[in-house]
Amino acid sequence: MKSCGSMLGLWGQRLPSAWALLLLPCLPLLLPAAPSLRRTSYKPVIVVHGLFDSSYSFRHLLEYINETHPGTVVTVLDLFDGRESLRPLWEQVQGFREAVVPIMAKAPRGVHLICYSQGGLVCRALLSVMDDHNVDSFISLSSPQMGQYGDTDYLKWLFPTSMRSNLYRICYSPWGQEFSICNYWHDPHHDDLYLNASSFLALINGERDHPNATAWRKNFLRVGRLVLIGGPDDGVITPWQSSFFGFYDANETVLEMEEQLVYLRDSFGLKTLLARGAIVRCPMTGISHTAWHSNRTLYETCIEPWLS
Repeated sequence: MKSCGSMLGLWGQRLPSAWALLLLPCLPLLLPAAPSLRRTSYKPVIVVHGLFDSSYSFRHLLEYINETHPGTVVTVLDLFDGRESLRPLWEQVQGFREAVVPIMAKAPRGVHLICYSQGGLVCRALLSVMDDHNVDSFISLSSPQMGQYGDTDYLKWLFPTSMRSNLYRICYSPWGQEFSICNYWHDPHHDDLYLNASSFLALINGERDHPNATAWRKNFLRVGRLVLIGGPDDGVITPWQSSFFGFYDANETVLEMEEQLVYLRDSFGLKTLLARGAIVRCPMTGISHTAWHSNRTLYETCIEPWLS
């Protein structure tokens, strides 16, 4: 039998049909080589900033992602920057929702959310109200997930005549709830006022009855993984365990997530997520609040492993 080389030499001549059959084994030589398969690309990353922040604050994080996961499409949402971040959180949720919908629509394999500080609460609300979100990993970066109760420079600038012990008088009023920080102010000494007045945190926590509670819980549980990051040297989130859904009781003793009523009642899905192994806790020491998104060790330890 003739070799492929000799038969290919006849190419271009008019061949009888029998020769065409003989050439079948040689087709791989006749056709252009198929392009090599590219490694599956990384899922898009959406970044949501915190109080008084802007997209510029995340330039280091962008560098890290580009170095370790080249080709990743990263979008730092440039909304409610600076003082605009004091707008009511439900207003911000609506704005961010409009921004993430088209990104998710172009990512059938899902997206990752990295949400810093106050932005972590915005993202948790997004997961609750979006019945078709496709978030693979929700990375909550030093976010007061169970609320804030501490005197910080932010508070002193915003409410210079108030301390944490009496800030409830402002935050638990209709006027106070027009400020984002009051939307998650959680005074453990006035729990009844918090439950009645909180127009944001008490709702997404399922601590107060509302008609959307069941739907929001179902939506939240669509998330593939919840990554919680925080640490004792944060200096702003108070108590720092709020980043892990821990919080003060009435004696200002910190109760961990598993001791919180929202967990025990599984009011918005925490207990279910933990049972299926979908909660990752990554505590880090030696990092101050404004350094979480620029610390390379933190990125490599707590963020990079989940950016599939």
